[in-house]
Amino acid sequence: MSVATPIPTLHSNGCVLTPDHLGWLEPTEPATSRAELWVRYREHGYLWLTGILDRAAVLRFRARFFEAFRETGMLDPAFDTVDGVHAVGTTSPATATTALLEEVVRWASFEAFCLAEPILAFYEEFLGGAVFLHRRKLVRFTLPGDRKATTPHYDLIYLRGGTERLCTSWIPIGDIPVEMGGLIYLERSHRWGRLAEEEFRRAAAALPPEERISAFNRHMNAEAPLETDLHALAARASGRWLAANYAAGDMLVHDPYLVHAATENHDPARRIRLSTDIRYQRVRDEVDARWQHDWTADDRL
Repeated sequence: MSVATPIPTLHSNGCVLTPDHLGWLEPTEPATSRAELWVRYREHGYLWLTGILDRAAVLRFRARFFEAFRETGMLDPAFDTVDGVHAVGTTSPATATTALLEEVVRWASFEAFCLAEPILAFYEEFLGGAVFLHRRKLVRFTLPGDRKATTPHYDLIYLRGGTERLCTSWIPIGDIPVEMGGLIYLERSHRWGRLAEEEFRRAAAALPPEERISAFNRHMNAEAPLETDLHALAARASGRWLAANYAAGDMLVHDPYLVHAATENHDPARRIRLSTDIRYQRVRDEVDARWQHDWTADDRL
């Protein structure tokens, strides 16, 4: 994305991010050499791999997902399923949508989506060996106008029971222009995140083992592990929040210490934002046992 391209004002949990607080992510060609990928990853804390996945395959999974959700009434029947257009004035019972999400994460087709050949090939090369996919995998959808968004965090807060040598893949399931929200990263905050986690480890040294690895303990915020004010976090980390116009076929890879959040979906076409976030690491490294179960809405991770 050209630095000259204007970036719109974004919203996240009541916080307004104006263009002077924002910047664009830098894309990376998937064919970039492993050595250069690691240079960029260490410097920025992320890789935005454009077009690494088959676009048609991503859109097929998007259509399958929304076909399963037609019964909830949240889709406008005047549009193709793959468009995922929200029906105006409709709300779906939370219990119904949660039950469907808990089914989706157990679909064999979702497992296959997460183990697509381009993903495995990338990670085996990038991490230098056989890789392991965490069983706990999340699929998220965000309705237009929903005021709730993922709060700021870095992933190791929730994955302290295993290795820190792991990567998160955030995959847009469909095109997600910046107006639809999506993931935003706090510029170079993986360096600040490491310092913050080291401070936590010192403070939590005397806690029982279960509490020491938990994101929800006496040394962390009971509602959200980090400060929810995006401006305050940006000031502490001395960085901007970085956004992008994502496309079906892209994959983000980010460091477990990189601070990120989500913004609200203000798509004028009323499309529902759909994405997945999944974790990979080397098989030989320690695995957080809490993440070896399918996601459920009440698992407190």
